[in-house]
Amino acid sequence: MQDVLTILLAGGAGERLWPLTRERAKPAVPFGGTYRIIDITLSNCINSGLRKVYILTQYKSLSLNRHLRRAWNILSPELGDFIEVLPPMKRVSENWYLGTADAVYQNLSSILEEATPYTLVLSADHVYKMNYGRLAAWHRDHKADVTLATIQVPPSEAHRFGIAEIAEDGSIRGFEEKPQHGSPERSRFNPEMCSASMGVYLFSTEVLAEALRRDAEDAGSTHDFGHDILPWLAREARVFAYDFIDENKKEVRYWRDVGTLDAYYEAHMDLVSVSPVFNLYDTSWPIRTFLAQYPPAKFVFADEGRRMGVALDSLVSHGCIISGGRVINSILSPGVRINSFSEVEYSILLPHVQVGRHSRIRRAIIDRGVVIPERSEIGFDLEQDRRKGFVVTDSGIVVIDREAMAQQMDEAPQHVDRPVSDFSASPERN
Repeated sequence: MQDVLTILLAGGAGERLWPLTRERAKPAVPFGGTYRIIDITLSNCINSGLRKVYILTQYKSLSLNRHLRRAWNILSPELGDFIEVLPPMKRVSENWYLGTADAVYQNLSSILEEATPYTLVLSADHVYKMNYGRLAAWHRDHKADVTLATIQVPPSEAHRFGIAEIAEDGSIRGFEEKPQHGSPERSRFNPEMCSASMGVYLFSTEVLAEALRRDAEDAGSTHDFGHDILPWLAREARVFAYDFIDENKKEVRYWRDVGTLDAYYEAHMDLVSVSPVFNLYDTSWPIRTFLAQYPPAKFVFADEGRRMGVALDSLVSHGCIISGGRVINSILSPGVRINSFSEVEYSILLPHVQVGRHSRIRRAIIDRGVVIPERSEIGFDLEQDRRKGFVVTDSGIVVIDREAMAQQMDEAPQHVDRPVSDFSASPERN
């Protein structure tokens, strides 16, 4: 795959993931306990044999840059391999990135310097497993100018995606971004479904350069691949659809856009099912990340039924201590502490969350470093959670970050004991 340059779009602000994106870019949001969202796509790249990767960043990228430096400094520059961050540099104008296409256009000189015949453009905020080598083989076999990876979705969901109109030979005759009418184009691969864009585009590099230059000169363009580049290329070039082949090896093909809080939550609940739909344990397709030094997870107290440190149907990361609490169908990221007599159900706790004694948490996402005071109840009275300033999604997921909790603590009586912050401390203290 030395003839393919990969462009990973990682600059999105992620407004729909707020407040998880208050301090970090969307691709840097933790996922699955020990990972970041961007790790999924980068692992696909490495597992597919891609060794030339540019990552385009923009929004609050410090956390993302640090993670990339720690986790993905694994390729050899001596062999011409790299995973390199390209921050916005205003190289061609005075604007920051105006859209996905403009982000690539502003880095076109870096792309052309690599002189690869093919350029793969990916989003950094999707959860799936794809062998991009299969995509590249399909592109070459069909002598395509552009190949668009598609996944089959029900017509009722078509309004959320870019929908391709596909001819019998697999070529794309038209492309409509998020159709709002009631009759979206049905898929050639399955007439009961629609073929939706996955945000995975393989271009012949010369075609990409021409399309980007044309788009940059169009004052009426939104400079977006889905809205502008692909519809024009579908009329002017050889554009083919590649029906998604899932390396996840499950009956249902798995692809999730985790760009909303509810989608992010549901993707995590997929991980804790008895037979997880998205398999993190497949050694033939490993998901890489940076693992900081922590002690093993610890479960303490078994007081003849009074209290017991236990986790069921859950992912528990290293450095966690479940000290006489109960965890069910949840994901605990590194360094989380659950104190005595507390219950956490169907929730996602990001790194270093501490849950005080006698607390109850249900269907919640707790951001990094949040300290939950003793005897808190979260997720049981959604109106009360809203009054406290917590975010509550349409499906009833409560999301708490440090700023919201700090405001709540400023308004609350200051009589709560400070939870133990050092996970090496004796569990008897809490």
